[in-house]
This record gives sequence, structure tokens and C-alpha cells, in this order.
Amino acid sequence: MNEQEIKNIVTTQRKYFATGATLDIDYRTCALKKLKTSILEHEAEINEAIKKDLGKSSFESYMCETGLVLSEISYMLKHLHSFAKEKNVHTPLAQFHSRSYKKPSPYGVVLIMSPWNYPFLLTLDPLVDAIAAGNTVVLKPSAYSPYTSELIRRIISDCFDRQYVSVITGGRAENTYLLNEHFDYIFFTGSQAVGKEVMRHASEHLTPVTLELGGKSPCIVEKSANIKLAAKRIVFGKFLNCGQTCVAPDYIYCDRTIKDKLVKEIKRQVQKQYGKQPLTRENYGKIINEKHFERISGLIDQNKVVLGGSTNRSTLQIEPTVMDNVTFGDAVMQEEIFGPLMPILVYDTLDEVIRNINSMPHPLALYIFTSDKVAAKKITSRCGFGGGCINDTIIHLATSEMGFGGFGESGMGSYHGRDGFNTFSHYKSIVDKKTWLDLPMRYQPYKKINDKLIHIFLK
Repeated sequence: MNEQEIKNIVTTQRKYFATGATLDIDYRTCALKKLKTSILEHEAEINEAIKKDLGKSSFESYMCETGLVLSEISYMLKHLHSFAKEKNVHTPLAQFHSRSYKKPSPYGVVLIMSPWNYPFLLTLDPLVDAIAAGNTVVLKPSAYSPYTSELIRRIISDCFDRQYVSVITGGRAENTYLLNEHFDYIFFTGSQAVGKEVMRHASEHLTPVTLELGGKSPCIVEKSANIKLAAKRIVFGKFLNCGQTCVAPDYIYCDRTIKDKLVKEIKRQVQKQYGKQPLTRENYGKIINEKHFERISGLIDQNKVVLGGSTNRSTLQIEPTVMDNVTFGDAVMQEEIFGPLMPILVYDTLDEVIRNINSMPHPLALYIFTSDKVAAKKITSRCGFGGGCINDTIIHLATSEMGFGGFGESGMGSYHGRDGFNTFSHYKSIVDKKTWLDLPMRYQPYKKINDKLIHIFLK
């Protein structure tokens, strides 16, 4: 799509938003129901598209993508009327007699740019929130997941007019054209490098943004942890989608005294969950493209590999790989892995853990496995991170009851459920002043009696 076509879409959506059609709650509800019906009708096609792009099984696609989108729609349909209501707040005595309230209002024309690693979930989830809040939306799915992106385009085209929701496919040229346009809000999920470009372009129009980025999310295993359960849940979270998950445990940081037990149990769990030859398993996925395959493969230090390490260039697959005796100076610790490599580092004290984690860019997630409530509280209180789990991984993002997002280098803003509605809404602060009473003291000329009254009213 060329620059003029994109400009026309944005202009058309701005005109449509100006009609006020999307302000109607029933209109938004109808749109969400229509989207839900279409997703259910295309479920098999969604599974097939994600399989072609990432090699995911239908079970994993539903568990981690389609099912979560349907859950978000159901949540919004249940709570939308409540979220969209004006919220009365206390009125100070000085404004007697008035009504003070906050009115949620859509921003207008919203741009949502999504990544390739969870191409359906991370495109449709923010779309659901933006529709619920009353915006028109331009969607830009990733060019790296072409099958899912094309299916999303077809689903959205069947559900909505382009003046309401439109999908732009393509690569860097289309991204540039979009970012040069004036949107009322931009929601971006992806890398920190591209996030900086998005924010730079947004600043030209002073457009507010939400950035969902990533980082090296630590997984701390404290000495009191249930080692078998920890290993089981860490292996699940780390190697889900071949490690191509923004909140995957990036590295394991474990107490030196239990490291050997943990490594042994992790090796057992990898073989139990993925078999002795993972690359031959039908449900084991692949790296998204050759560029990322080469990058991840280059981070493997065969001298430190204690399990896995094999790759298949023709299928873009890398075995679940465990690396022991890793240090913060190793290549694998210099960037977010975003692949099926599990480096294991050790610590001696929790103070050391806190100091090292806080010396690095804020991660999107943090996980700690422990039976010690004091240790859990210490880590979650003193370390900076977006969100996380105690004694599990990944699952904190799979709920509409809590916002999901990072801060600092891992992003800004959040979404899911009410937080998602809030993200795509501007809350107007309004005072409705009654006309039957008008206190004279605020008007000039000021009198001495006014000094006493103003102190009474404003204390």
C-alpha cells in the first residue's frame, strides 16, 4: 500500500470518528460480538496460519492466542457498560453546589502495531480494548508472520468497514508511512530499537504512546524452592513458542547451593516435555526467520552447553538448550535471547541478586521460585520490573483482571481488561456548576471578609 492510500485511510477514519458513531456503547458492543463470531468461525484457519508462521500446534495456538483474545472480548462485553459510565467524584465545598465527574472518552484514530511472535494475540487483544473504548483503529501486523497477518486482514475486512477498522499489511515502507501520519494514540509491541523510532515519530505530533517492549527477564530460584516444580514450570515458560515470548524467563539466576540439583531436574524436564529428539517432534515450533535463527545460534557457547545445542538450518529449528556456568560477561547475557536458550547463573546472597538486577535495564518480567515469603517480598519490593510471578512463569499476563506492561526500558503503559479500556480512553475532568447559587467572594473587588471565607472553604 502506498503513502497516499494510507493517508486516505487515516483521513477517512478521522471523518468517521467525527460523526460520533463510535461513541454509542451499543455500537461498540455489536462490533465486539461481530469480531467474536468471526474468530470462532475462522478458528481452524487461525490455527493453520499460526502453524505456518511459527510451527505452533493447534493446542498452543488456542491456549496462548485465540483463547486469550476470546476471553478478552468476553470480559469487555461483560464490563463495557460499567467502564464507559461517568464516574462521580467528591466536590470541594468551594464548588458548592456542583457535580464533579470524570468522563471516559475515546482518543480518536488509533494505530496498533503488532509483532510476529504472538501475531494473532498481540494484534487482536489491543484491538478489542481500543474498540471497547470507542476509537477507530488502523492495525499494522508484522510482515514476518505473513500467513497470520493476511488472515487478520480478511477477518477484519469481513467484520468492519475500513472507515472503522482497517488493516495495513506490508513491511518497513508501510511502517514509515503510518508513523508519518498524525494519529491520536499509538500502541506498539516489539523491540526496544523500533520502540524508540515509534516514540520519536509520535513526538512530532505529541501523540501519546503505549510501548510494550521486552528485556532480559530474570528467573530467580531461591534455596527454599520446590526444585522439581520450579524446573517443570521454568521449562514450560522458557521454551514455549521456542522461547520467542517477550515475558519468557531470559536467564536462570539460582542459589549456588542448589544449582546442581536444579540443572539435573531441568534436564529431566526438558526431555520429559520435549523428548530426546525435540527437532523431530511434530508440535515443536521453529524460529520465525533465518535472520533470528542465525542470531540465536550465534549465542550458543558449546563449551557451556549441558543439554541440547543442536540446530537445523533447513527447518529453522533450535533444540531446547541449557547452558551452565554462565556469567554476566558471556555473549548470551548481552542481549535479550528471544529463543530456546537457557543460561544458568549463580548467586550467593539475595542482596547480590537485587544489586545485579537493578544495575541492568528494567526487565518486562521477573520470576522467583521460593518457599520463603520474606525472600519473595524482598525481591518483588526491591527489584524493578513490569510484572511477574512467584513460583510460576508467564501466567500473569493471561488475565483480564490485571494490567500487563513494562516500565523504563521494557516499555510504558499497560493493557488487558479495565487497564486496556483506560489506555485507549482519555478521562475528561468536568465540573457541572449549578446556576441557582453564585458565591460572590471570588469576584473582585476582594474584601476582608473574603479572606476569612476563602480559608474556611479551602482548608
